[in-house]
Amino acid sequence: MNSDNDPNYAPLRDVAQSPEATARYLADVQRVLLDIGKNLETLAIETRVHLRKTHVEGDRWYHARMRAMPVEKALGNVLKNLNNLTEGLEKSAYKRRAHDENVVNTAKGRKEKELEKQRKKNPPTLQAAPNTPQQGAQSENSGYGGPTSIYDLGRESA
Repeated sequence: MNSDNDPNYAPLRDVAQSPEATARYLADVQRVLLDIGKNLETLAIETRVHLRKTHVEGDRWYHARMRAMPVEKALGNVLKNLNNLTEGLEKSAYKRRAHDENVVNTAKGRKEKELEKQRKKNPPTLQAAPNTPQQGAQSENSGYGGPTSIYDLGRESA
């Protein structure tokens, strides 16, 4: 891929289309940022030592420390933001992979929902068992015409 030949060339288009390529790219960026972070940590330590050693005539013992605190705090914030950035890169790589899995699962889920919808619309018909008269059962007296309560029993026998 060359930008001279293709007018629609975008350098990170291929990386964005693949979760594996995205993870590799973000890992490379994270590696570079962690190296920068090590250098910044060293710089912060050396700056702290130098600034706290710098005394002006008439200073008390804590004046140099008080003057150094804003610089130390600024470098500490840079390191904190850098750590948050590297954590965010790692998290975004996982989210990218989860997105592709979600897309695949969404297609499967829609197919399953459609099948379930079809099953609900056209439920399978259950065949009733045929009525076969059992031998020895009273087919003539099916419960109709007999006594309906215990008070009726006395009148029939009388």
